Amino acid sequence: MAEVEKLYVTYNEVHKLCQESAARILADINPQLMIAIGGGGYVPARILRSFLRQTGRPNIPIQAIGLSLYESLPETTNNATPGVPEVPGTRVTRTQWLDMSALGGMENIVGKRVLIVDEVDDTRTTLEYAVKELEKDVEAARQRLGSNEKTEFSIFVLHNKDKQKKGFLPKEMIDSGRYIAARTLGDAWINYPWEAVDIDEHDRLAAEAASRNAK
Repeated sequence: MAEVEKLYVTYNEVHKLCQESAARILADINPQLMIAIGGGGYVPARILRSFLRQTGRPNIPIQAIGLSLYESLPETTNNATPGVPEVPGTRVTRTQWLDMSALGGMENIVGKRVLIVDEVDDTRTTLEYAVKELEKDVEAARQRLGSNEKTEFSIFVLHNKDKQKKGFLPKEMIDSGRYIAARTLGDAWINYPWEAVDIDEHDRLAAEAASRNAK
């Protein structure tokens, strides 16, 4: 069995991917609200907000939702075995949803441009679930208001894996440029810095890989 390719992503690389993508996000989406999918979407959403800020406008609010699809296999007595990649689960579990009290309720999203942020588009199952559930909640709020305004959902991910997807996104979202991936790569095992126990070792492995690829 072939060894899974491992990609070590540093905080600096995440920062630069967000910076690089900001101009396109502003041009194609110009979001009024960001929704970060936890836990991988939290860090890029916060970094991205700094690059999306425009003079004379307040910071873009960030809401968080918690969705779980991955499970660790196998497990030792206390923790998942080090070095064993997580494998996709088969069911999305909702662990946290929007707290709209600060924004005045779900009705305040109606008619807005909303950017969903996550770290990776792997099987697309989680993203599909997020979009469908958010669309459902906003549609209910729209009907309560009796409004004809349309809410536009968009997606930003740091990495899109070029592979057969299990989940699906609206065709109109893809065709209109409201799906943005900073990088598209193969089906690698991506190690993000916020998952590292030893960040110095993580950065060392990232530097080693970069040196090999430069030869």
